[in-house]
Amino acid sequence: MDKKIRAGIVGATGMVGQRFVVLLENHPWFEITALAASPRSAGKTYESLMRQRWMMEKPLPQKVADMVVLDAAHVEQVAAQVDMIFCAVDMDKQATRQLEEAYARAGIPVISNNSANRGLADVPMVIPEVNPGHIHVIPAQRKRLGTDTGFIAVKPNCSIQSYVPPLTPLRKFGITKVLACTYQAISGAGKSFDTWPEMVDNVIPFIGGEEQKSEQEPLKIWGELTENGIVPTAEMDITAQCLRVPTSDGHMAAVFVSFANKPSKQEIIDLWRGYRSRPQELHLPSAPENFLVYFEEENRPQTRLDRNLGDGMTVSIGRLREDSQYDYKFVGLSHNTLRGAAGGGVEIAELLVAEGYIQPRA
Repeated sequence: MDKKIRAGIVGATGMVGQRFVVLLENHPWFEITALAASPRSAGKTYESLMRQRWMMEKPLPQKVADMVVLDAAHVEQVAAQVDMIFCAVDMDKQATRQLEEAYARAGIPVISNNSANRGLADVPMVIPEVNPGHIHVIPAQRKRLGTDTGFIAVKPNCSIQSYVPPLTPLRKFGITKVLACTYQAISGAGKSFDTWPEMVDNVIPFIGGEEQKSEQEPLKIWGELTENGIVPTAEMDITAQCLRVPTSDGHMAAVFVSFANKPSKQEIIDLWRGYRSRPQELHLPSAPENFLVYFEEENRPQTRLDRNLGDGMTVSIGRLREDSQYDYKFVGLSHNTLRGAAGGGVEIAELLVAEGYIQPRA
């Protein structure tokens, strides 16, 4: 790429915003040209804001240390400095939707980590290896918003990344029902053990809104792209239960699945190991060589050992076996702040650049 894409991070002070900063530090296609946050953070340097709040393993990049944080609500000011934005704000859904649409109407592509726009039929909700074709709904969205260059594309909920990818190549056998129980790390709530000591030696059997998202979002991801929007699939039933567990990073799922045409165990494993998709074809910088990895060992995948496979972008699978109530059961694992959040957002942006939807502005 001759000219890097100028990227802004809106919501730069939160955990996901910080992860975007780290991932984009030396990215071959993007450079950070603006950081934005709430009015109380605006006007201060990023380093001064992060002295007591930096939660990443890597140090704060010097490239952004002296960057003055802008007010995210000042859309035109931010838009003047960027070609696109990554959005990871901590606001209510109505305010988030209004803010993201304001940026899109201003001609700015928005890659969102938020849930506010996920349910809209003309907003693509993308796992690049699963439903890359859904980005082609963007022209319909642009028509609605009255813009030639702006749009919103969203990353799905982090909880589904551990089981939707492994189920995707199995849809050819006619999935009829799925039960998924997820065991979700505290970073999914934007917390660490320092900031949430109550989670040490503890499990909380409730995460607000998570089960509804876990049951509904896969249906849109597997849905049909039409001229006017994406129609969720009705080919299966999904039920989910979501628990918060005392791990720092990594969401695990215990998955049970039944089929109209039951495959053999080896057919399933072969499909997982041979799975490739558009990001691998395009050699996107964030795309792992192996999107799905299956472990034969009975005690894998493990959160600490396997969440960082493929730089945190690989989904690990294990313990595939027949079940007495469903056809099969297995365990899946994904890194929730990489594959499930900022890393997935960066890969969506890469896909959109490669397919011509994001370009340097004049």
